[in-house]
Amino acid sequence: MDTMQVRASERIDAEQLHAFLKRHFSNLPEGKLEISQFSAGHSNLTYCLKIADFEVALRRPPLGPVAKKAHDMKREFTILSALHPFLAIVPKPYVYVDDDSIIGSDFFLMERKKGVVLDTHFPPGTDTTVELARQLSEKMVESLVALHAIPYQETPLIDMVKPDGFMERQVHSWIDRYDKAKTAELSEVAVLTAWLKDHIPTNAEATIIHYDYKFNNAMFSQDYSQMIGLFDWEMTTVGDPLADLGVAMSYWMHADDPKMLLYALGEPPITILPGFYTREEFIERYAEKSGRDVSAINYYITFAYFKLAVICQQIYYRFVNGQTKDDRFAQMDTMVAALIQQAAKSIK
Repeated sequence: MDTMQVRASERIDAEQLHAFLKRHFSNLPEGKLEISQFSAGHSNLTYCLKIADFEVALRRPPLGPVAKKAHDMKREFTILSALHPFLAIVPKPYVYVDDDSIIGSDFFLMERKKGVVLDTHFPPGTDTTVELARQLSEKMVESLVALHAIPYQETPLIDMVKPDGFMERQVHSWIDRYDKAKTAELSEVAVLTAWLKDHIPTNAEATIIHYDYKFNNAMFSQDYSQMIGLFDWEMTTVGDPLADLGVAMSYWMHADDPKMLLYALGEPPITILPGFYTREEFIERYAEKSGRDVSAINYYITFAYFKLAVICQQIYYRFVNGQTKDDRFAQMDTMVAALIQQAAKSIK
C-alpha cells in the first residue's frame, strides 16, 4: 500500500510517539522515527511508523469534531482482536492507547501489511487480462463469504452487538443522520426514504459484516493470487449479511453506470474494466458459495447507495462548516447527489 508525506494539517508529534514506542516495544531498533501517511480513505487517518526495519501502522480519528459514536478506536481495535484469529487477512492488532497526550487523540497500532492495493488503476506493467479481472473478482467473493462464515458467537463481539432488528435500526438511523447533516434539498430524498422505511426486509440471519467492503480496502499478493489484507474495520458489526453484500455492490461500478456517479470523485474503480464480474455475477457467485437466498438484494443495494450518500454528506457537512479543511471534500456534494439519484433509480 502506497504511503505519502503526511498532510500538513494531519501531522502528529514524532518525539512523543517515538518515546511511546520505546516504552512499549522492547525490541525497537535504534534510529530515527519516520512517519508517512496512507493516502486512501476519507475518514479515520492511518500512518506508517518506521524505524530501520521496524514498521507498524497507526490508526487515529480524523481531526476536528466527529459524530457521536463514530471513529471509535477502541471498538475497532476490539474488532481486529476478535477477528484476526479466524481470518489471516485481518491485520494483527498490537496495542490500543487511550491517552490524548501522545498525538492529541487516542489511537491504536497494528500490523503493517505489504502488498498491492487496487483502486482506479493497476500498477504500471501489470498484464491486465480478462482472466486476471475474473480471478480478482472471485477472490473478493470468496473473502466476503469467509468473513460471513466466522462464528461471531465465539468472539467478544457477542457482547458488543444487537443483531435483532438490525435493518430496522439501520434504515431509521441513516435517515436521521442524513437529516442532521443536510446542506441542500434534493428532490428524490422524500420518496426514497419513504420507500426504504416501507420495505425493510425481515431476514433474521446475522453474521459479522465489514460494511465497507471494496477493492481499495483490500490488499493482494504481488501475483494477485491471494487477498492478504482487509482494512478499515470501523463500520464492522454483526447484522444482515446481505446488507454487507449490498454495500459491496454499491462500490462495484460498471462502465455503463451514470457518468456523474463514475467520475464524481475522480477516476472510477477498476471494476469498470473488461473481465470483472458484473454486479449480477458477483451476487450469483456469492449466493452459490454462501448458500444464501439473495432474491431481496435490490433493497439492500438501494439502501447501500443511500447509506454511502449519507457518509459523503456527513463529510461534506464537516467541510462546509470548517471542521475539516481537506480540499478533497470540496466537491463531495456532487457525489451525494449522484448517489441519491442512483438509489432512487434502483427502487423497484
